[in-house]
Formats: sequence, C-alpha cells, structure tokens
Amino acid sequence: MIKKLSKHGNSQALVLDRAVLDLLNIDDKTPLKISTDGESIIVTPIHSEDSRRRKLQESIADSNVRYDKTLNKLADS
Repeated sequence: MIKKLSKHGNSQALVLDRAVLDLLNIDDKTPLKISTDGESIIVTPIHSEDSRRRKLQESIADSNVRYDKTLNKLADS
C-alpha cells in the first residue's frame, strides 16, 4: 500500500484505511507510539488495561441491549 501525506492545518497527516485500523484493533481513542529506526516510521498501538477494560465493558453493554429479552428468559427459567 502506498500513501501520501495530506495537509492538515500547518501539519501533515497520514490517513489510515479502515481495514488497517480494524486489523490492528485501533480507533481514534487508541494511543499510538511513534518511533523510527532512522529510515522508517514505526507506529505501534498501545493497548492498555484501561483500553481493554473499556472495550470489554462496551461489548457487555452492547450484548445486554441486543440480547436483553433472551437473557431475561434464561434468568427466569
């Protein structure tokens, strides 16, 4: 994949495709570590415990909304 930098105010930005973001499991809230080996830029997502906990809580809340009736029926039986 070849990309070009885009002007963003007085800076330059590298726009990442949705497929890359999904593959790395990152979003606009994920902190990224930027480093270099002198020739390449290395971008590494930092998945902290807080990030994992937040995603787990979001998944649980989503499941509770989506499967509320089924979960209630299981609890009653």
